[in-house]
Amino acid sequence: MINKKYIIAIDQGTNSSRAALLDKKGRIVSLVQRKCTSYYPKKNWVEQNPFELLSSVLECISEIVENKKVLAKEIISIGITNQRETIVVWDKETGIPVYNAIGWQDKRGTSICNKLKRKKLQSFVHAKTGLIIDPYFSASKIQWIIENVPEAKKKIKENKLLAGTIDSWLLWNLTEQKVHATDISNASRTMLYSFQHLDWDDDLLELFQIPKNILPKIKASDAHFGYFKANNIKIPIKGILGDQQAALFGQMCFEKGKLKNTYGTGCFLLMNIGEKVTYSESGLITTVAWKIKGKTTYALEGNVFVAGSAIEWLISNLQLVQNVSELEKEITSSKESSAVFIPSFSGLGSPFWNMKVNGAMFNLNFNTTKEDIIKATLESIAYRTKDIIEVMESDTKQIISEISVDGGVSKSDYLMQFQSNILNKKIKRNANTESTIMGAAYLSGIASGLWTLESLKNIKNNKTIFSPKISIQKREKLSEKWTKAVNSLIQFKK
Repeated sequence: MINKKYIIAIDQGTNSSRAALLDKKGRIVSLVQRKCTSYYPKKNWVEQNPFELLSSVLECISEIVENKKVLAKEIISIGITNQRETIVVWDKETGIPVYNAIGWQDKRGTSICNKLKRKKLQSFVHAKTGLIIDPYFSASKIQWIIENVPEAKKKIKENKLLAGTIDSWLLWNLTEQKVHATDISNASRTMLYSFQHLDWDDDLLELFQIPKNILPKIKASDAHFGYFKANNIKIPIKGILGDQQAALFGQMCFEKGKLKNTYGTGCFLLMNIGEKVTYSESGLITTVAWKIKGKTTYALEGNVFVAGSAIEWLISNLQLVQNVSELEKEITSSKESSAVFIPSFSGLGSPFWNMKVNGAMFNLNFNTTKEDIIKATLESIAYRTKDIIEVMESDTKQIISEISVDGGVSKSDYLMQFQSNILNKKIKRNANTESTIMGAAYLSGIASGLWTLESLKNIKNNKTIFSPKISIQKREKLSEKWTKAVNSLIQFKK
């Protein structure tokens, strides 16, 4: 009998891959990380090496199993969460990708999407998928590879091609190339999955000219996906969720109306809307949150494409600070700056969905300082979140009083306080901000019978609460400044 029971949770993200080992009390025993590289071969193109993503995950698992004195037989399951919308297309016989992974931030599918928009297909696609026609989602990325990579065309004719989001690529390799599957939350991000059919949709596949047989089988989020072999022990892979759905789960937003905001490379706000599909009229998207114990839960989602990556821009491109920890030190004064930064390097996501705009700074003058630019960059993340919260309240007819937050950028006290000020809402930040990897672990533990939804609520996590500290007049003044800047940018790019 095994007295010690552990879960391994894998989080394959844009900038890094991580693996955490959790004990049966839900505590992180070990956390390891490997950085991942992004490449930008052309303007608005974002790529990654699929083998680097895979090897980084395998190295993380290996370090936990081999170096932390945990027996493979004590690990009862592995859960996976992954960067969403990023796709890999590969040869099913050799296992070699025909092209780099095309990242979620990549916009090369713009012309494909614009063609569909000109055909007035927005409502048709939205009704089927809950999504907005946009190159952010996976379908146009897969179509681009099929149309532009000769090797892909050849492999399709030979029936040797497979395609999938990052979870599928990892799963196929972790199971020794035996399982080509995805979970329903990731499938719902492709623009190929239909709420009506609860499967890949033939009409959508025809629109994007993608053969159905190259796509993975769709399973429930808590399914048994296969086995990973470590030290001759077969460890079940149970539980897969897209990263933002995993963060929602990790924040224990199990009830309808609960919501979280993740401040990572991008910024993603999700609200649990229960077991009924609800469509947004205001530029939000509807997505599958998870399917557990046979029940599907849905979420409304708002996307800010650039959050932590804007801070990385301050560090790498402008070199205003050397690292993230310096940000708070640089913001020493309480004076209000006129500077407004709009972080639309990858276009404006929810609720605008305007891919024409680029990043912009407004209201600069001879008194603008380095501190002002840093402040404006942090504040832009809060303003973009405000854009989403306002339409989410409108769509759901619900006043949101507090938001649970996570992600690396949420560690900024300045940003969290400004977020509370501009929203006039409480911000709750867990001491453990690793909600994404915790969500993957919790789901895998439930799938393995280690926990239940109710027992998870007993896991304590200390919180820091940020409450509003500015007047209504100041809040309105700041909001007006932001709105004018955004409207000016959109008008300029018309």
